[in-house]
Amino acid sequence: MVTTKQMLAELKKKGSAQTRKTHINHGAPEDRLWGVKVGDMKPLAKKLKGEQEIALELYDSGISDAMYLAGMVADGAKMNKTQLNKWAKEASWYFISEYSVPGVATESPHAKELALKWIKAKKESVAACGWNTYSGIIATRDNDELDLKEVEDLLNQVVKDIGKAPNRVRYTMNAYVIGVGSYIPKLLKKAKAAAKKIGKVDVDVGGTSCKVPLATDYIAKIEKMGRVGKKRKTIKC
Repeated sequence: MVTTKQMLAELKKKGSAQTRKTHINHGAPEDRLWGVKVGDMKPLAKKLKGEQEIALELYDSGISDAMYLAGMVADGAKMNKTQLNKWAKEASWYFISEYSVPGVATESPHAKELALKWIKAKKESVAACGWNTYSGIIATRDNDELDLKEVEDLLNQVVKDIGKAPNRVRYTMNAYVIGVGSYIPKLLKKAKAAAKKIGKVDVDVGGTSCKVPLATDYIAKIEKMGRVGKKRKTIKC
């Protein structure tokens, strides 16, 4: 049986200077980073399938790569609110706060409660985590399970607040509008109207070539493909 110590050693061996440099450009903490590609983590995640305690210990290590791997392995349905709040608070950069944590939180029965709480947080990374968690709910749950009035209220909040929101929160707010338009046919028209109002969203992406998707164009592309309302099984990647 694999141990957390063995997995950390195996993970560290997969790090590279180039990937480390790329992740640092994206905002990863230099002192807690080995530079492991996500693709190289997948075989390790497969090996760790079902190892919930090891996943929690990997996250607690504070090593960015291990925290991401933990998000690939952990079952959010088995985590309590205290654990999920801890993950959101301790996320070291946006790969963790906007992808790993929401991927796990979306699986939890507490997902919506936590998303609404995190959205209101003063800490930028936690608020961004909240928006992506709610987007994850929209992407993975049947529309009959969604509170469409609440979803629409959040759309209106994006239109009202995105201009003054913190940098990464703007990015995830924009993604939320895209999510509503992509996954909820009944709110497609309202999502398109919101996308038109917010227009091009400016986000500082550091020394990277990343671009912020234009919500109007993205929703139009999904609509043209006939994929509006097509749900995902998970938002983990």
